This record gives sequence, structure tokens and C-alpha cells, in this order.
Amino acid sequence: MPESHSSHPGNDAAPQRARPHSVADLFWSFTWLALQGFGGVVAIVQREMVEKKRWLTREEFVEDWAVAQILPGPNVVNLSLMIGDRYFGMHGALAALCGMLGFPLLIVLALAAILSNTADIPGIQGALRGMGAVAAGLFTATGIKLIGALQSNVMGKLACTLLAVGTFVAVALLRVPLVWVLLVIGGLGFGWAYRQIGQLRAPQGAP
Repeated sequence: MPESHSSHPGNDAAPQRARPHSVADLFWSFTWLALQGFGGVVAIVQREMVEKKRWLTREEFVEDWAVAQILPGPNVVNLSLMIGDRYFGMHGALAALCGMLGFPLLIVLALAAILSNTADIPGIQGALRGMGAVAAGLFTATGIKLIGALQSNVMGKLACTLLAVGTFVAVALLRVPLVWVLLVIGGLGFGWAYRQIGQLRAPQGAP
């Protein structure tokens, strides 16, 4: 019994939140992410940050990705800045940014120089179209994997589903400009979430 009891503290300590060991760890982690991200980095970021490294929970990833979506600039770059800042402040944000952009920039420049004289070749055009299909598949798969994170969302499953369907219809079918989608559908989501949070807090403040 004493041995069994003494093992409990160790078990309690085991699930402690994982985090990058240093700024260098952050830099190389995002470098590796970026080098894997052919066709769409967000799918790789979700797998590495949530499933493998466990630096973020699935719910935190969804929330951070939502913020990254509405900020100016590339979504994944915004996300890397947010994750880096969370752990090491400004130094972490810069390290994550450099990791995300450094080596890929060199690769893209090299590929641009190579493809400048070959972009009109039918085989190259077909390969690029194939990469586009892969990118769409990666985004779709990531979205499906993240649906489970909405089960604990304060807005409720029905509201989340309606907002998601409304966004899809507005963007994919009606081709509504993103700024209006964010203002209208995003505004409705914000208002409903604010209402739901207020209702959850109300009983706590009651005498």
C-alpha cells in the first residue's frame, strides 16, 4: 500500500502541460513544421502541436486558429506568432516566425528560379493542379478532426453547426466577401457566445 500510495504523486505530475524547452526548440519545431507543409501547413501544425507535442489542446488550437483567421496576414504565420508569444513572449514570437518563414523562403526562391522557364510545360501544370487537390483534402481532413472540439463550446452544438453551415454557404456558394462574412456571421457568433457566457456566470453572482 505505501508503494502504491507513493506512486500517485508521480501519476498526478505526469500529465503536466507540455511546452517547448527553449526558444531554440520553438524555432526548430516551427522550421520542421514549415518544411513538412507542402499543400497546407495548418494540417501539419494541428497534428504536431496538438497530437504529438501537446503544446495546445484541441480546443485551444481551434480558438487560436479562429483569432488567426480574422487577423491581417497569413493565418499560419499569425498562429505561429501567437504560440511563440504564449511561451516566450516577444523572443518566442520572433523565433516561431523565423522558423516558419526562414527555410521555406529559401526553398520557394529556388523553386521560383527553376520553374520560371518550365511553368508552361503541361506536366508541371498537372502536378500543380494535383497539389491543389491535396491541399483541399488536407484542409478538409483537419476541419473534420477538429469538429470534436466544438462539443464543449459554450455556444452549443446547434449554434456551432448553424454558424459553420452559414459560413460555408456564404463563402463557397454565394461568394460573399470574407469581410462581410466575418462581420455578419462572426458578429452573430460573438453575440450568442457573449449571451451564453453571461447566463453561465449569472447563477454564481446570485446571493
